[in-house]
Amino acid sequence: MKTITIYFASIILLFSIALVNAQEATSTNDNSEKIEILKNLKEKIKTEERQFLKEEVEAINKRLDNGEITSSEADNLKKEAAKNRALNIENRLAIVDNKIALLERNTDVSMVSNDDEPGFRISIGGSDDEYNFFRIGRWKNKPRKYDKRTTSDFVLAFGLNNAIIEGKNLDDSPYKLGGSRFFEIGWAWKTRVFKNSNFLRLKYGYSFQINGLKPKDNMYFVQDGNETMLEEFPTELKKSKLSISNLVFPVHFEFGPSKRIDRDTYFRYTTHNQFKVGLGGYAGFNIGTRQKLKYSVDGENIKDKIKRSYNATSLVYGLSGYLAFDDTAIYVKYDLSPIFKDQAVKQNNISLGVRFDMD
Repeated sequence: MKTITIYFASIILLFSIALVNAQEATSTNDNSEKIEILKNLKEKIKTEERQFLKEEVEAINKRLDNGEITSSEADNLKKEAAKNRALNIENRLAIVDNKIALLERNTDVSMVSNDDEPGFRISIGGSDDEYNFFRIGRWKNKPRKYDKRTTSDFVLAFGLNNAIIEGKNLDDSPYKLGGSRFFEIGWAWKTRVFKNSNFLRLKYGYSFQINGLKPKDNMYFVQDGNETMLEEFPTELKKSKLSISNLVFPVHFEFGPSKRIDRDTYFRYTTHNQFKVGLGGYAGFNIGTRQKLKYSVDGENIKDKIKRSYNATSLVYGLSGYLAFDDTAIYVKYDLSPIFKDQAVKQNNISLGVRFDMD
């Protein structure tokens, strides 16, 4: 699921960028302006590579201070880093010089692409410290940060939804067990709590949730003042569904084993192919409630979309947790806040499904 989603999104983005590049290729620019940009880029390359070398040396010094490497090993790593950055400068300047020469000889600027200039890049693949990655944005050959304690994930979840009703069992719920579903999409950051251990992480972010309830027995929701109730629809319903949309801010403590990966100038912890447990909760607010009804009258199919409050609770909060292996989890959430406010019988939303946290 994760791989399909990532590659499908990448195909769309690549196609869009190809169209933009095609449009840019048809435009005309003054070669002298291009040449001037490239000449300025040469100085920027030198400054950039020297700054990257400085950051790499600082990372090596940190390893030396932590006792991870000896003084002799640190000196060798610094010499290797300096050599690599010097070669980078030489190679990148040669590329720019070749482009300048090409521009000076040709009037068709569409023949030249400035790949060495900072620009929009897409990369899909894997590496030792990041088993799966999908990067979009401005790309530079900047060295990795020595210790990266915070990472971020795209979150997607969906599954079954229902309600715990005061004085009733879940089996007695007036909502369809298989037909009522939830959907969640959001973004989460994960921060390592302890400096020298990745066993405990704090995961936090924001999510857009849609909780759906489908009544049984040809019933639909009716708002009568401050009370919301189920009533039988006068004709046969083909579909009856209430959707409650919330914007929430989840916080979880995530714990479980991880693997440390050490490199010359940085280290990382990874939870790839590891079990994880997350326990926490969420709080937020309702951003919309809508009921969909489908039925027929005199052979004519009618679809009603009724948007109103239905006395849905404005402030929502609850408990949630997940049990994951790698990036896939069994996910459960329970609203401590009632579905409808000021009701004679209290109802609380409960959801069970799958969750994907995509690095």
